[in-house]
Amino acid sequence: MKQKTSPLKDKNATHTPMMQQYLKLKAENPDILLFYRMGDFYELFYDDAKRASQLLDISLTKRGASAGGPIPMAGVPYHAVEGYLAKLVQLGESVAICEQVGDPATSKGPVERKVVRIVTPGTVTDEALLSERTDNLIGAIFHHQGHFGYATLDVTSGRFQLTEPATQEAMAAELQRTAPRELLFPEDFEPVELLAHRHGNRRRPVWEFELDTAKQQLNQQFGTRDLVGFGVEHATLGLCAAGCLIQYVKDTQRTALPHIRSLTLDRQDNSVILDAATRRNLELTVNLAGGNDNTLAEVLDHTATAMGSRMLKRWLHQPMRTRELLDQRLDAIGEIKASALFEELNPTLKQIGDIERILARVALRSARPRDLARLRYALQQLPELAGHLTSLSHTHLEQLRIDASPLPELCDLLERAICDNPPVVIRDGGVIAQGYNAELDEWRDLANGATEYLERLESDERERHGIDTLKVGYNAVHGFYIQVSRGQSHLVPPHYVRRQTLKNAERYIIQELKEHEDKVLNSKSKALAVEKKLWDELFDLILPQLATLQTLAAAVAQLDVLQNLAERAETLDYCRPVLSLEPGIDILAGRHPVVERVAKDPFIANPVALNPERKMLIITGPNMGGKSTYMRQTALIALLAHIGCYVPAAQATIGPIDRIFTRIGASDDLASGRSTFMVEMTETANILHNATQNSLVLMDEIGRGTSTYDGLSLAWASAEWLASRIGAMTLFATHYFELTELPALLPNLANVHLDAIEHGDSIAFMHAVQEGAASKSFGLAVAGLAGVPKEVVRQARNKLTQLEQQGQHQSIVSQPRSAVDVANQLSLIPEPSEVEKVLAEINPDELSPRQALEELYRLKQLL
Repeated sequence: MKQKTSPLKDKNATHTPMMQQYLKLKAENPDILLFYRMGDFYELFYDDAKRASQLLDISLTKRGASAGGPIPMAGVPYHAVEGYLAKLVQLGESVAICEQVGDPATSKGPVERKVVRIVTPGTVTDEALLSERTDNLIGAIFHHQGHFGYATLDVTSGRFQLTEPATQEAMAAELQRTAPRELLFPEDFEPVELLAHRHGNRRRPVWEFELDTAKQQLNQQFGTRDLVGFGVEHATLGLCAAGCLIQYVKDTQRTALPHIRSLTLDRQDNSVILDAATRRNLELTVNLAGGNDNTLAEVLDHTATAMGSRMLKRWLHQPMRTRELLDQRLDAIGEIKASALFEELNPTLKQIGDIERILARVALRSARPRDLARLRYALQQLPELAGHLTSLSHTHLEQLRIDASPLPELCDLLERAICDNPPVVIRDGGVIAQGYNAELDEWRDLANGATEYLERLESDERERHGIDTLKVGYNAVHGFYIQVSRGQSHLVPPHYVRRQTLKNAERYIIQELKEHEDKVLNSKSKALAVEKKLWDELFDLILPQLATLQTLAAAVAQLDVLQNLAERAETLDYCRPVLSLEPGIDILAGRHPVVERVAKDPFIANPVALNPERKMLIITGPNMGGKSTYMRQTALIALLAHIGCYVPAAQATIGPIDRIFTRIGASDDLASGRSTFMVEMTETANILHNATQNSLVLMDEIGRGTSTYDGLSLAWASAEWLASRIGAMTLFATHYFELTELPALLPNLANVHLDAIEHGDSIAFMHAVQEGAASKSFGLAVAGLAGVPKEVVRQARNKLTQLEQQGQHQSIVSQPRSAVDVANQLSLIPEPSEVEKVLAEINPDELSPRQALEELYRLKQLL
């Protein structure tokens, strides 16, 4: 925050030396909170203090005066700082940690201080500040002429990726998929609506996104001359974002980043694309209310390690189209499931834990003693893991076994170097094990052996001089001393030097005791200095094996995901899907993976048959009858097949799918000025423009948000467009019974319905999908179930009968407006303009320069 308090504006005012130091450091970090170390506290001043007192609910006080005005101050104890940092990071705040780096004994004026690290939501690596089972990403976004570059980095694993979304919708989907905790964007970024409703947006100077600067930064990070080896050299927009990102992370971490070793291009053509609305509607990792309950991840994620959990969620958010990879995963899951090996693997993997994030802290040299103790314990489990994997034969599992091989030399180093139960921090020592270093052991023995030496000296001096009241002691003020009673002081030899006189005794010092005192008093500090030096050297010994350790962590995480999916398949009775090259989806007894787990009644499984002769199903039936569940389960089964996972069905054959679209449920975006109907139409337009014949489209209650005839016309026109123009595999649920006439008018459509039975005023939902259209709506019966007063329901029945008798319940077929008329009228599916028609007929390769210029003038005239 820029300082606004009046004393700071007074250029003539004179600040104290300490505040001058503070203001200089604050000027270097104007937009973030500065935690300024003062003894046992981190203190904040001026506007930072006011802001922190509100964010952290701590007291706002004053610390004397400077420049003629009081200094607002707030502070937190240094030993409890992590809790406060965690709260600030959760709120999207960044904090600069300023420590004393000078020696108080030699400093003239304030002790020298500097910012040693900057804690930001997207770059934190401290265990206490991170969500254990969720990726913590920082992203950078760049925009040029309607196209985007986007880069993400997980500092806790070194995973660095870039992509180039072609449209704003695709960019929005990427932001929802990756959910970066921080997002860097240039000052001149135009599509600001992408940044709305997000925490952690960070404006950066435009020059940080320059391509040459980006390439220089990235080559410097990877130690390369160019980026050809990473296959990203042509992704210029993505590189602009990646360059800004790596510079920002270097600036905040203030240290080398050896674990960030490569940059990968995330190609959309290898993925099943899910837009933002689809990810939200399918509730993959977050439910519609914003929580984690009753999501697909909650059902599937019984992983043994946090890094396995994070990998599984990445798989869920990025289903793949590469059949070889998917079959590889399915084969591996099948082998683990058949042998029930997950029962042995799970407990072993739990002991290994989250080594991925430990390695990041090792790379940043910020690992704590217990991190290395946990790494040692993980390495000790690898021989047992290798033993479990020897029975597996699949090539993919064999490669994972090789990548997760034991590392005996590193394990031995950590066993020798780190004591059994190290303290939390290195600050007070006691971390390096006894026997690891002779010099350290010598200083420790001296410090710990002080009592034995004093007892021996006391005994020797008594016998030598015949003074039975002689005692050797120590106090903090006078150090070591020899004490003799007043009555025997005449026996003291000449080389005893009097140090202190007491009422009934004299205290002396001798040269031997003085030398020992110097050694003992220095031994603890010497031991600590040696120990800290050995601690730093330990990082130097581990870092050359960082690449091997990262490969090991990735292999263990994937083994965890595969054994977890094998266990889920066995426990939940999932089947292996068949990935077909033929278009279509054929599911026998499909189930919704989440609903079947939370429903009180037994789940009714249902079939789905979509193929070239049956591309669209018009689904009718009552509210609460199960239409949305049926549609969502189809999408989730298709998605699970494309992450290489068994699926909740008796049998499933899934053809190639390039995208999954959903238009389900009613929600508004009033903050952006969009009504429920506007949101519905925007999502519908996105589907109608971008779906292909290999897309899976779920459309639920299109047109519900407007008047009956407009909504009916829109639903008819949308269904007709999807069926005749696009040919996408579509599940189209509707309450407009008029749409059940479409299969008679268009090829490749079929009616299915979910039935219900009325018993007087009550209704029983059958939840079973049957061929053909529903016989009636049951809307009034559902209203009664919802608790609408019986008198209101009775009046509604009377009105319905009256409307039916008056013939106002008409089919869209009898309406004068055609589907094309509706599309033109509402501009949802606009017809091509004259300019677009002319452009479509032009073949640039066949035009001479003169002809091209003439065509350009003609287009200009048409406009």
